[in-house]
Amino acid sequence: MNAISGTAQGGAAVNSAERRHDEVLLSVQDLHVWFELRRFGFGHAGYVRAVDGVNFDLHYSETIAIVGESGCGKSSLMKTILALHRPTKGDILFENRNLNALKGPELREYRSQVGYVQQDPYGALAPFMTVQRILEEPQIINGIKDKAERDARLRNALEEVKMSPVDDFLPKFPHMLSGGQQQRVVIARAMLLEPKLIVADEPVSMLDASVRVEILKLLRALQDKHNLAVIYITHDLSTVRYFSERVFVMYAGQAVEKSLINDLIRNPLHPYTMALLAATSDPDADNATRFRDVPPGEPPSLVKPPKGCRFHPRCPHMIKDLCDAEVPPHFEPEAQHLVACWLYR
Repeated sequence: MNAISGTAQGGAAVNSAERRHDEVLLSVQDLHVWFELRRFGFGHAGYVRAVDGVNFDLHYSETIAIVGESGCGKSSLMKTILALHRPTKGDILFENRNLNALKGPELREYRSQVGYVQQDPYGALAPFMTVQRILEEPQIINGIKDKAERDARLRNALEEVKMSPVDDFLPKFPHMLSGGQQQRVVIARAMLLEPKLIVADEPVSMLDASVRVEILKLLRALQDKHNLAVIYITHDLSTVRYFSERVFVMYAGQAVEKSLINDLIRNPLHPYTMALLAATSDPDADNATRFRDVPPGEPPSLVKPPKGCRFHPRCPHMIKDLCDAEVPPHFEPEAQHLVACWLYR
């Protein structure tokens, strides 16, 4: 059972979860994902270094958050984990199997074990399909031929995401559902094949505030019930603290800080993480009119990133001839709290 999952539901299941929580499900090792640029369709014009040397391990039944602003590389990382992109360099191991070596049936089997929850539920659902057809399609693709089994799976999935009575929703098209209901269908689809890992790409960013809480609680309940591992991708640190155990902060294609979530909220170390927290929504009305101390400038181009630390052009603590010259390694000022910043050398 993970550290913040709540009350146990049965001794055997808890013991199994505790035992497996120490085992690595997914290992990302020195991952680089570069996209080639071509000038007017002809000739090499450089690379977009979307992911540039990322490392982390994800354990069974654990939730991690990958946080960063738009363009930091978190979506490219996610799509590579989903095997939609191939790594330029580095490896992704899933239960000790290298994704680079998977092809054909083995790749399809891997994808069946990884559920995907998209950011835009309406765009993720085919508008010409009913809910029943949307939930039957992935089962047919993955070789579940028995109609009764497919029906049982989709009904169980809809009940688990609190869409009942099921028969009321099966004949509906996506446009007939609310945004929250659409996202529940997306989650149900992700759960159909009994995955071991869920990749959630900003699953609540397009929903109303009240619905966001419901969806996050639903994902947490599903994780606890099925001992799922979850990768939660977001730019919003205000939701991360309620949903994740560890957090990785990305900037310009690199992971700049890795920590347990409570430690990061209590004591952010990297100047970029401090800026993210400063930009987080504050419910205190007294703070609504205060200017927030955020660094000037924009994230760098990933075609020609700056030398040294990629945050140094915006950093108020930049050390000349060090931050602008050498890439910082990961230091560990606190236990299990890593930061790529020369301030902690």
